Amino acid sequence: MLPLSVTHWQFLGLVGGVVAWILTMVTAGLNDWRLWYVSDTSVITSGLAWVGIWRACFYSHTLDQMEFCHTISIGDGFVPVEISVAQVLMVVAMICGLAGSISAALAMRMAYFSVESRDHIRELFLAAGSLYVLTGLSSLVPLLWNMSSVLSNSSIDFPADFFLPAAPTSQQIGAAIGVGIFASVMIIIVGLLFLSSCHTPRGSVCCTQILRHHFIIFLLD
Repeated sequence: MLPLSVTHWQFLGLVGGVVAWILTMVTAGLNDWRLWYVSDTSVITSGLAWVGIWRACFYSHTLDQMEFCHTISIGDGFVPVEISVAQVLMVVAMICGLAGSISAALAMRMAYFSVESRDHIRELFLAAGSLYVLTGLSSLVPLLWNMSSVLSNSSIDFPADFFLPAAPTSQQIGAAIGVGIFASVMIIIVGLLFLSSCHTPRGSVCCTQILRHHFIIFLLD
């Protein structure tokens, strides 16, 4: 039989998993994976450019747009392998995170509100846990890889229409990588929670009964 505290953690785990999945999507869309500092401010007025996995942006007072952004496509020849891999794996992470959240939500709904057979609750929690762990790993790999490239001050041979030098004067890790690593670790922890909470067929019945009973108590506290 499961400890009573596990019921609260499973409910909060679903909330935490959804929040981490949302943060993963936010990370994929942010431009500041890398902060590039350049010495030539004739075009990049602020001397700072943001390089993400989908776009490179900077502020300029000399171009038509104050905030100039150029899209980075996976098929571009100049794109380093860590950015190409990040474009693929972050999409995989978002899809797996969505599937994991749906599986966890269905399991919780079945535990609390379903009057039909609850035989598949264990399978749903196992699916949710596995998908959440896969989500975290899929996002953590490109995040750490790009962070390593920043720390080694790796260059990117941008085309002329990007108005960016091949190598910055210096570069720093952007906020997107920090947010992404936090979300990845968080969703892996939630996934492991789901995988460990109902690990036997017999335990799945106990899990269902305890979840239903203490969810009501949790809401009334």
